[in-house]
Amino acid sequence: MGRGREGAGRGRPSRPVLSAGLIAREALAMIDTEGADAFSLPRLAGRLGVKAASLYNHLDGRAAVIESVRRLVVEEIDVSVFAVLPWPDALAAWARSYRDAFARHPHAIDLLVTTTIGSPAMLAMYESVVEALARGGWPPGRLVTVLTSVESFVLGSALDLVAPPPMIDPSGRAPRVPALAAALHAAPEHDKAARAEQAFASGLQALVRGLVAQLAEVRTSDAAGRQPG
Repeated sequence: MGRGREGAGRGRPSRPVLSAGLIAREALAMIDTEGADAFSLPRLAGRLGVKAASLYNHLDGRAAVIESVRRLVVEEIDVSVFAVLPWPDALAAWARSYRDAFARHPHAIDLLVTTTIGSPAMLAMYESVVEALARGGWPPGRLVTVLTSVESFVLGSALDLVAPPPMIDPSGRAPRVPALAAALHAAPEHDKAARAEQAFASGLQALVRGLVAQLAEVRTSDAAGRQPG
């Protein structure tokens, strides 16, 4: 009886069965803990306890692994708001969700923004944004500009959220930069999260309001152009 139980135990795998999903999750965990510069397929394989060649049975090389990591991060971003909210409110809610997702994985930013985007999840997210902007009245020629403007602000804000405090340190030079020194003293630098949130909320509000005003100008200009001469 004892030998039978031991034999059954030996038949069980000592680690989870390798799969595309497991590879992606471990890759993201590796990037989170070690940074994007440390990411490589041999190191990833080592963390999984397999040879690098085994990864190719599930994902076709480094680019495919990066795309799978991108999908995991994108799955944390809420795009459902575009189906139920006016485009300015949806854009603000999406931007906040986007910022929060990348703030949880800040080391992934450098890796993901320097590779061509082709993952179905990312393209579907962009499709939701662009469709909502188009329904809101944005002309086709402005859609990518609006999308890129918001995305650039979001990624910068995600990095700011995890930046080491203080990012600006005029110690010993305050007399030469009195206005800056006074502003830094008045800022909530003692609470890094509060400072980052305040900066994000203020910037997002200004960005969305600016886009609303910009769209109004576009509509006015288009209407004027349609007036008979």
